Formats: sequence, C-alpha cells, structure tokens
Amino acid sequence: MNLTNYLKNRLDPLYGGIENPEIKRKILLMTHVVVGYPSLEANWKMLEAMGEADVDLVELQMPFSEPSADGPLFVKANQEALLNGMCWQKYFDVMTRASDNFDYPVLMMGYYNTAFAMGFGNYCSNIRTNGGEGFIIPDLPLEEFGDLFEHSKIHELDPILLCTPTNTEERMRKICGHGSGFIYCVARKGVTGKNTELDVSADKFLDQCRLYTDLPLALGFGLSKDEDLRRLHGKAEIAIVGSALLKTWETEGEIGYRKHLMSLASARE
Repeated sequence: MNLTNYLKNRLDPLYGGIENPEIKRKILLMTHVVVGYPSLEANWKMLEAMGEADVDLVELQMPFSEPSADGPLFVKANQEALLNGMCWQKYFDVMTRASDNFDYPVLMMGYYNTAFAMGFGNYCSNIRTNGGEGFIIPDLPLEEFGDLFEHSKIHELDPILLCTPTNTEERMRKICGHGSGFIYCVARKGVTGKNTELDVSADKFLDQCRLYTDLPLALGFGLSKDEDLRRLHGKAEIAIVGSALLKTWETEGEIGYRKHLMSLASARE
C-alpha cells in the first residue's frame, strides 16, 4: 500500500485529495490503541468500533515502561499492559488480526527501546509480516535513525516523523525532507493527554510545516472532540485522537466510547 496515496484517496479533492467526486471528507481521523490495556478483549471491541466508524488510520501502541511522550493516562495504560503480560508476540497477534479484519491501515507506535532490542531489520520485518504499514517512534531523533530508513524501504514501510512547534525552520525542513506517508505535527509542547486549544499559533505551525512537504499533515496531542476536527478543515489532512477516547472508555464504558468515536467520525465532512 502507498500510504500517502491511500490517505489522499480518502479526502475531498478540495481538501488535498486525489480527484474523486464521490469522496467528501475534509479531514481524516487517526485513532490509537494501547495494546493490552485495559485488556486484549477491550482492545478488540475498540478496534471493532473503529471499523464501524470507518476510521482512516489506527496506531497500535506497543507498551513500554518509560513512554516519555505520553501523559498520565497513557503512562498508566503502558504500565498496566506490561504488568498484565503484554509481549511482542501478543502485540503482533493483535496487529495481524486487525489488519486481516479491518479496512484501515495500522501503524506500529512504540519507543526506540523496542526497535533497538528487536534489531532494525527484525523490527521492520515483523511489522510488514503482521500487516503494518509503517511505524512511529516518538523518542528517536532523525539523526539516530541510521539504517532504519534503509530497512523501511526494503520492507515497504513508512517511517512517520514528528515535527514540533519548537523545531527551527532548518530542522523542520530536514525532518519533512525525510518524511514518508505523512508528517505527524505535534500541536503543542509537553506530553499527550492535556487538551489543546486550537488557535492562530496552531494554524501558523501547520502553515510552516506545509512549506517543506507535500505529504499529508496530521495534527495530534490534545485533540478530543468533533469541534476540533471541524476547526482543522482545510488546515490539516488528518486529526489524531488518542487519550480522549481512552478516557471516555474509562469513564463511560463501551457505549460512551462508541458514541464519542461516531461523533468524531461525523466531523470529517
């Protein structure tokens, strides 16, 4: 799968999509699952709900003991998943099952320790063999990727790179120049989970990223409601919602989770 073309095929041509008059989406939705939390059974119900909502992209997080980019909720989720016995084999079983049963592409999200321990070649081979289309490693600087780029090409994976508001223009240019699939634009300083108020500064940040790449732009960190997606129409191609959905699962259960997910999905048009 060419991930960039897949994403553009799902967008209204007026909003950066490939010419397709049947498509009306003004923004796409990427969601997130911490594999193993609160349980594998709950994960499957989440993934089924995502399939019913026809989400556009899903990142499956491999739990790690020190998830430095994550806020308190995801930190707890990572720790409890590990305590519950989450391991690589169980993680990749979920990835395989998801890629076999749903139309949305799945990405591996995890920290550098996992890729290092597995070895870059095995890391990329496992993602591809189990149906993944790419990966996100938030704590790996561009300069440290080494031959991970080469292994990604061999296995036809998209390494998703992150741009932040603290990047200099020169660094932003460099990151975007090495990007593949789409660029993950971090909406603010800090970690996941805290709500983000989308304002002029977010618009300027996206405009800056746009100067250096033709890839779709995804905005994440703190998006939580349908109004956030509508606010991004014409400014980004993808909205990323993770912590807010998990919080809804914890406070309102499966029914509330599905309602929240459908509300987000409806805001794409």
